[in-house]
Amino acid sequence: MQHDFDYLIVGGGMTADAAAKAIHEADAEARIGMVSDESHAPYERPPLSKALWKDKAVEAIDLGTAKSGTTLHLGMRIVALDRVAHTVRDDQGDTYRYRKLLLATGATPRKLPFAGERVINFRTLDDYLALRRFAKPGARIAVVGGGFIGSELAASLASNGSKVTMIFPGEAIGAGRYPAALSDFLNSYYREHGVELRTGAKVDDGKADANGVDLLLSDGSTLRVDAVVAGLGVIPNVELAQQAGLKIDNGIVVDDRLRTSDLDIFAAGDVANFHNAALDTRMRVEHENAAISMGHHAGRVMAGADEAYTTLPFFYSDLFDLGYEAVGMLDDRLDVIEHWTTPFREGVVYYLDDDRVRGVLLWNVWGQVDAARELIAERGHHDAESLRGRLPKAV
Repeated sequence: MQHDFDYLIVGGGMTADAAAKAIHEADAEARIGMVSDESHAPYERPPLSKALWKDKAVEAIDLGTAKSGTTLHLGMRIVALDRVAHTVRDDQGDTYRYRKLLLATGATPRKLPFAGERVINFRTLDDYLALRRFAKPGARIAVVGGGFIGSELAASLASNGSKVTMIFPGEAIGAGRYPAALSDFLNSYYREHGVELRTGAKVDDGKADANGVDLLLSDGSTLRVDAVVAGLGVIPNVELAQQAGLKIDNGIVVDDRLRTSDLDIFAAGDVANFHNAALDTRMRVEHENAAISMGHHAGRVMAGADEAYTTLPFFYSDLFDLGYEAVGMLDDRLDVIEHWTTPFREGVVYYLDDDRVRGVLLWNVWGQVDAARELIAERGHHDAESLRGRLPKAV
């Protein structure tokens, strides 16, 4: 069967939803199609490791994409793209013709080297639902990874009464991203909240059975848990673009209009490698703000707007009763300047390179994302003294 659309979106995440709504807003009569290998219509992704573990209902994360008039083809995976014919083909043999195409194919989680019902490589709503079945009060859950997703999941699981063990190769939570003293504080903070830390270790192997999972760690120790969940980062889904001969380099390379090397094909979200003017570098960002802002922008340009994408995305996290927002590059190899109102409880951390601010960590400091973006865009030189009192800025 063939389906004909003016605008076709491959992918069913937050980027795809934002693009569909932007297209509909600009071109209300447009035929918009969306093909996703997930069985669920687009939904908010951040609550999977945050709000759904508190008081948010699963039904509340649905984004209502169908209200934009978009035709959803769910549970279908696109396996071929013919740029000349302007068609794609799914794994069931159906073809979809497009005038403009958006690749919002997202990313795939890095996986543990073994599988089983109680082994969850965390990424989707189905992964959340699977983990929820095992994460009962008193359940022993191993969280593999000490980065963004791993630290959020560990906090959420422990807050719901699970006995959590975090396993990661670094010496501290968020090592490489946060200042060393802040990472060390987080180790103690998580232990105070009942989380066991197995630092300096990786999961070498495991075996799952009907009742649990046996883990073998790189330090020679073993661990028996009721379930294991991995937050090991992701790999961008570039296979379709690669097969079609589009330019690939740590994602799908796009210009400032989010167009690929084929001017009728756009890419946005986790999979897109774009140039950011404020940092003067190419980057690929795997967070909500980038997904929504890039999707919205791509949709507008596909529907006729001629505007450069200039947004410097931000990201945020919740860790028990701590939280933060961050903009730009968080890399402890840069020059790090810390201004704490209350050490490790409230403050601002600046990341500088060649005396220019390249990143800002707003630790329990809110409403300052735009001010942080302005600071990063400045061409002037900065140091600890010039940054003193710069943020938070009165709003």
